[in-house]
Amino acid sequence: MLTCVRASFFVISLFSVVTSTAQNLDNPGDYITAIGKAHADMDAKYMAYLSAAAHGRRAKKVEKLRQEVLDNINQCRHNTIELPKYKGDNSLRQGSIDYIQLCYRVFNEDYKKIVDVEDLVEQSVDEMQAYILLQQKVDEKLEEGHRNLEKITQEFAAKYHVNLIEDQNPLAEKIKTAGKLDKYVNAVYLLFYKCNWEDQQIVRAMNNKKVDNLEQSRNALSHYADDGLQGLDTLRTFDGDPSLANACRDALLFYKNMSENDLSKLTDFYLKEEEFDKMKKQFDAKSQSRRTKEDVDAYNKSIKDINASVNSFNQTNTKINKDRTETTTNWQNSEKHFTDEHMPHYK
Repeated sequence: MLTCVRASFFVISLFSVVTSTAQNLDNPGDYITAIGKAHADMDAKYMAYLSAAAHGRRAKKVEKLRQEVLDNINQCRHNTIELPKYKGDNSLRQGSIDYIQLCYRVFNEDYKKIVDVEDLVEQSVDEMQAYILLQQKVDEKLEEGHRNLEKITQEFAAKYHVNLIEDQNPLAEKIKTAGKLDKYVNAVYLLFYKCNWEDQQIVRAMNNKKVDNLEQSRNALSHYADDGLQGLDTLRTFDGDPSLANACRDALLFYKNMSENDLSKLTDFYLKEEEFDKMKKQFDAKSQSRRTKEDVDAYNKSIKDINASVNSFNQTNTKINKDRTETTTNWQNSEKHFTDEHMPHYK
């Protein structure tokens, strides 16, 4: 299961100013407001993209929306270019244009990379970590661009004696919430994913009866479960909601118990089966006339033992599969409910 693509995005119109109702671009406050309004459609379209991606749709499924975001960024750029310099001062206008161009590069290039690698990320833990890191770097790039524009805006306001106030508009708050939620969900998801991926390797090793591979993955699973349980200590809640962390903790406890208790029983069976096959091969190689009573008794006992081991194996394996299905289903339902609860819906 893949977490959907989301990234923090900062609305450009973070500030509003105390101005008259009628707009006058000779007034520096009105000029700052006009710069901000030029980005309104871009912000709204991006929030629609965030919402669609978060509510259960993979990046490829919302590719059309990404293209619409690009179109809106282009329109935003044109709207800003059409605005005049402020009495010969081009600092705020150019700073805004530079930020818009940064946003375009991010959506046109960086997000395209995210879409392109999406199908590859579940091939290994390293691929998933690199995928999440790529999203984080996109966030950081946008954050740095936003800080630069914020600095330019504040310098412009100070130069022309404009009183800036923080804009608490609903769209800005929704986008901030989306960014916070993304960081939290990805952090918790990665703890789950590491264990889930190793569990898949265990299933593969069991199907192929590769005891060495099974033991290697079992040890890795135990390590990831322990590390994940410690990591959850710093990810207890999101806005007071512990449900996702609790679902992850339940999953990690299942993986920990399975790796430290149940799987050893399965490994023992494969070893016993291997020994039985060797004994059977030796027994079958002897002609009936050469078989001693001790040979026959030992062989019959080994059949009885291996049959008992088969029954124990089947019971343990059935229990593991049942608990695995319940754990995975609970995690998936919890993640969906958590995201639906906290990610703002926006169209």
